Amino acid sequence: MQNKFLGTGQRGFHPLRKMRVALSGARYAVLHDFAVAYKAVLSTLILLWCFWYRQWLDFNMVLLATGLMLVAEMFNTTIEALCDFLEPKKNEKIGIIKDIAAAAAGISILIWWIIFLLEAVHVWQGIQG
Repeated sequence: MQNKFLGTGQRGFHPLRKMRVALSGARYAVLHDFAVAYKAVLSTLILLWCFWYRQWLDFNMVLLATGLMLVAEMFNTTIEALCDFLEPKKNEKIGIIKDIAAAAAGISILIWWIIFLLEAVHVWQGIQG
């Protein structure tokens, strides 16, 4: 990517190409990482319910939590793959790096689960009464 201020590096991608690359990466993550796939499916179901019943605040909370969780999961997967690529042997420092990345993803997953469960209870109460 070209640095605008220093004038160094290669010319950047067109914004539409950047979107295509990002969507390709998201598609790959959903198809090849079960942790990303099932969370995306569950979130989509709750988002559809919120949209259908015009629960905009709930929709926005679930959308935000899902986006942050998916980003954290993808970063975690990327960091782990990069660490394994750079150092295929067992390395204590690489293990610490991977543990920290997993902890960040774990925190985002915990927050997502709390919001998801609260919204699921809300949906269940709506169905019951």
